[in-house]
Amino acid sequence: MSSVKELTYPHQGCEEIRITAGPFKAEYRLLLAHPAGEAPPEGYPVIYALDGHAVFHTLAEAARLQTRKPHGYDPVLIVAVGYPSGEPFDMTRRCYDFTMPVPADTLPQRPDGTGWPEHGGAGSFLELLEQEIMPLIAGRFPVDCTRQAIFGHSLGGLLVLHALFTRPALFSHYAAGSPSSWWGDYKVLKELDTFTAGYPSLELQRRLLITIGAEELEHMVEDAGNVYERLEPLAAHGLESSLVNFAGENHVSVLPAALSRLLRFALEKQ
Repeated sequence: MSSVKELTYPHQGCEEIRITAGPFKAEYRLLLAHPAGEAPPEGYPVIYALDGHAVFHTLAEAARLQTRKPHGYDPVLIVAVGYPSGEPFDMTRRCYDFTMPVPADTLPQRPDGTGWPEHGGAGSFLELLEQEIMPLIAGRFPVDCTRQAIFGHSLGGLLVLHALFTRPALFSHYAAGSPSSWWGDYKVLKELDTFTAGYPSLELQRRLLITIGAEELEHMVEDAGNVYERLEPLAAHGLESSLVNFAGENHVSVLPAALSRLLRFALEKQ
């Protein structure tokens, strides 16, 4: 069971929930932006965003603007998952939560020459989302279980692809920003192969958005395109994929553009 501590967040319509959860009873900070309008009859759509302290304010403000009536999207609940450090990117925690277990010799040398933090906890993190965080949110708000999105950037984008390929029923919308597909000698592409073989029999309707900055490392731009191209044939079986390449943006500057596009992707009704 999680232990929960609720705090008032110093912005209108926002709050922070601190939970101690998962197999290691680790602390997480859930940053919530409450919807401005009444819930639709089927409940609020929800966007779960990783690296919460890096994306929360930008995403919450973009949602506030883009859900204004009469022409805005339906009100949406933003749930950004962060860590006690409050750092935009807590490398130690995210490296564990967002990655699959791989042999150490499949990882490149880090730019600063240090070793990689402990990694390989993606499965446990997805269980945390599914079994503890998502039920917690559904217990506090009317939620539309058919419109739940997950967004992650870089290693978070890797986690999103891993989630789609291993737990396609968990979310309806998967948004992978600048995904680190290279992790573990492209282990996620092996998962992709298994996924493409089995997805048609699942009879699911799912959506995937991949975003990338045109000025990112050349191999990351190519990798994003490769994942998209390999998934295109699944359009005939219910997986709608899209790739957006933002001109002039690098690995960090692309984030605001990706978050804005995320809202359209998650909230635009088909």
